[in-house]
Amino acid sequence: MTLLPWLVSVWLFAIGLYGILTSRHYVHLIACLSVTQSGTYVLLLAAGFRWQAGPPVFHDHPPGTPAVDPVVQALVLTDIVVGAAKCPGSTIRRPAPSRAQPAGACSSCPEAFRAGRDRPCG
Repeated sequence: MTLLPWLVSVWLFAIGLYGILTSRHYVHLIACLSVTQSGTYVLLLAAGFRWQAGPPVFHDHPPGTPAVDPVVQALVLTDIVVGAAKCPGSTIRRPAPSRAQPAGACSSCPEAFRAGRDRPCG
């Protein structure tokens, strides 16, 4: 087995993790999560790959025929489903935070604050 898939997986994961740590926008964060998740796809597929092996379907193959690991394929499919569920849920718009009161304003005098006075309680 070659070292290339392992290096590609580490590279994708590192680039995605760097993007997550330096992200300041939600859209950029979601894209970086997708890149990181692509690194996990490559890692799992590299772990389950076998040279000269067929699919894990044994009804028409003689016993002893090499096959790829079906557990790894199930893990990759699960990872894809998690990725598909992650993107729509993370783009839901959250309500804006409430506007902070200026210095000197108190919460007991909201009418004066709305009127635009500098010091509503003083």
